[in-house]
Amino acid sequence: MQASSLRLWYQVHKWTSLICTIFLLILCLTGLPLIFHDELSPQARPAATGMPLAGLNEIMASAKKSRPGEVVLYVTEPLEENNTISVTMGASTAVPADSMHLVVLDAHTAQVVDHGSRSRGIIDFILELHTDLFAGSPGRLFLGVMALLFLAATISGVVLYAPFMRRLPFGSMRFAAARRVRWLDLHNLLGVTTVAWVLVVGVTGGINTLGTFVAGYWQSTELAAMIAPYRDQPLPQELSSVQAAVHLARREEPGMTLSTVAFPGTPFAGKHHYGVYLRGNTPLTSRLLKPLLIDAETGQLTAKRDMPWYVKCLFISEPLHFGDYGGMPLKLLWAGFDVVTIGVLISGLCLWRLRS
Repeated sequence: MQASSLRLWYQVHKWTSLICTIFLLILCLTGLPLIFHDELSPQARPAATGMPLAGLNEIMASAKKSRPGEVVLYVTEPLEENNTISVTMGASTAVPADSMHLVVLDAHTAQVVDHGSRSRGIIDFILELHTDLFAGSPGRLFLGVMALLFLAATISGVVLYAPFMRRLPFGSMRFAAARRVRWLDLHNLLGVTTVAWVLVVGVTGGINTLGTFVAGYWQSTELAAMIAPYRDQPLPQELSSVQAAVHLARREEPGMTLSTVAFPGTPFAGKHHYGVYLRGNTPLTSRLLKPLLIDAETGQLTAKRDMPWYVKCLFISEPLHFGDYGGMPLKLLWAGFDVVTIGVLISGLCLWRLRS
């Protein structure tokens, strides 16, 4: 490679790294506990076992009793089976997310095991810092740009590493050399060790920053087309059984299980329907949802369709970003790479300081 090209790649690597490093340190530090979010999140008390599951109508009645005057917005069965069902409630279907309340119930007895507002625990606090820097959608977009710079810094680093290593054995650490050379060798060694992981996490992280926009686009296109025939019809006066709606959805898709039921008036159901979202039964398909719309007045299925490719990419990228596909061994591997990446970022800052 010509010297002029190397200088150009060096400038790309230098400036993309400098611009994004501080934010990447924040993401790596906050991402470390989030890898173990399931283990660190507070758990409800053990539910009763050896009993049949309570019906959704019974679950809803118990949730409403615990928060009188509120309406049910969503009913969610957890991704990991823990014998509980979550019911999201609010003063109305138009209530903002931060004013909703979560009621967790024993799936067998329909007894409330935890309820209250969606108060932020430490994991929720860290997750919000990691996803949007407490800045909402602008913060997500900003972190998306940082992800692009991170990928540019990684690719340019690989380009620079190839000619550099022609002069030295792989993994060389010149301990007798000057301080800056030692930091350079450490930076190169840690960087090349984590390059594949960094590309995976960087790409999936960039995709995840678009989650709110992807959901909004799907609602305004796919979901809008599904509920279009009901746009001018009057609101249902009496709702049919939600349990019957779920049974109908399961009969339509026998190889899938319930993930979430969105109630009429919520953004994921429209004004006339139950939005029944089913998921698959394998580690991969359990992350993919399929929506079925059930007329909330007649109880008839009116529409169903697979999620488009861009939504599937989002569903797959989020658990991959946090290493959620392979249980604890993959989480430990992800955590180890995270710590090494922190070393890459710190060594890069030290190199810049020693050169400036």
